[in-house]
Amino acid sequence: MKRIVSMALIAVMSILSTSGCSGDDRKQNAGNLKPVAATVSKKKVTFVELGSVKCIPCKMMQPIMEDIEKEYGDQVDVVFVDVWTDAGRPYAEKYGIRAIPTQVFLDGNGAEYHRHQGFFPKEELVKILKMKGVQ
Repeated sequence: MKRIVSMALIAVMSILSTSGCSGDDRKQNAGNLKPVAATVSKKKVTFVELGSVKCIPCKMMQPIMEDIEKEYGDQVDVVFVDVWTDAGRPYAEKYGIRAIPTQVFLDGNGAEYHRHQGFFPKEELVKILKMKGVQ
């Protein structure tokens, strides 16, 4: 049984390393998105994207996050955390993520009100923002 589990673990790690989500690149996102802040925003929603700059679905989320920031920046604080960096790793633990990308939505008081794993289409993401009065 241990051998089967070990072989399965090796297979999963092999898949991850060939998919672009190997965890070897520790560069922080250098885009326009804000670095993670220690305090909660005073805006209606804080949209936290936990991922990596090397993960393909995470890369697909970058333009969506930039669009959200441009369109709703006065109401939504958009935060990206590269959880494969030393600085981002504590946030992976704090939010208990199991897959990347993971989107966590916090209300104005910092309470989590929604969570999603994987690629999140913009239209669906906007519906979650509107739950807290974002227009």
